[in-house]
Amino acid sequence: MRDGVEQQGEEMKDLVRAGEVGVPRGRLLQAARSGWLKNEYLRVGLAETLCTYVFMVFGLGSVAQVVTGHGSYGHYISINLGFGLGVTMGIHIGGKVSGAHMNAAVSFAMCVFGRLAWKMLPLYIFAQFLASFLAAGTIYAVYYEAIHNYCGGNLTVTGPMATAGIFATYPAPYLSVPAGFVDQVLGTAMLLLCVMALFDQKNKPVVAGTEPIAVGLLVLLIGISLGSNSGYAINPTRDLGPRVFTAIAGWGLEVFRAGNSWWWVPLVAPPIGAIMGAGVYKAFVEMHHPSTPDTRPVKEMEGETSPQEIPKNNHIDACV
Repeated sequence: MRDGVEQQGEEMKDLVRAGEVGVPRGRLLQAARSGWLKNEYLRVGLAETLCTYVFMVFGLGSVAQVVTGHGSYGHYISINLGFGLGVTMGIHIGGKVSGAHMNAAVSFAMCVFGRLAWKMLPLYIFAQFLASFLAAGTIYAVYYEAIHNYCGGNLTVTGPMATAGIFATYPAPYLSVPAGFVDQVLGTAMLLLCVMALFDQKNKPVVAGTEPIAVGLLVLLIGISLGSNSGYAINPTRDLGPRVFTAIAGWGLEVFRAGNSWWWVPLVAPPIGAIMGAGVYKAFVEMHHPSTPDTRPVKEMEGETSPQEIPKNNHIDACV
């Protein structure tokens, strides 16, 4: 009943706006009720692409500003805030449509635990990769002069004036590949473990409407605690898309050779960490919740919609 009233209220607002911009009211009312796009794959793909793009523009932009500004326009905490707040904005944009995963490791874990249909996984990965690639291109265009002024036009992957790290992640000079692999597994495991807890309705979930802020703060927390070793990619598509862009844009194949061929670690380790983190939370907490049978009177329950009448959305789970 309340949902119906809210929907009617939104339709009335649309009708008022229609009069202001000259759109035929009947056409706008029909669109408000049915939605502009009927194809669910297209709706989800567009939403996941846009939210990932916005997240990545803010994240990569914060790195570009810190690097090219020689520390005058921010520090490491600025990058943590950029990615954390970028995640928050991304969830506001796509959370109710695609779930705003923005991370192939998250999407993979949701498939493994039955919260996302496997047939949707390629769509999510493609949308996330494309958005990350385009975001890298956007930041390169915006900071083109700053990057070339910083490095003197010499686009390098390593060294004191390296700029490839603006876009993709690379290990610290002291970090071995095995240690970096563990670093990525742990970071992603902490991400999924905490996300599962934040959305566990039988535990202490976040207050409805504050989910974007909570997940953004979680990403910020991971950055300020587990980020110095290798830049806390914890996200295969976030790393691969910009890495491919830099290979094309002038940094060359060195982006795949640097750090003892580091490029494959952010692709393989995060999905493993995601499964481990989500699995640990389920094994230690979620599976042991006491059952909560519905004790309402039978007559009250009879008037509710039957499960067969409830539309199912088998590919999203609001960030988890």
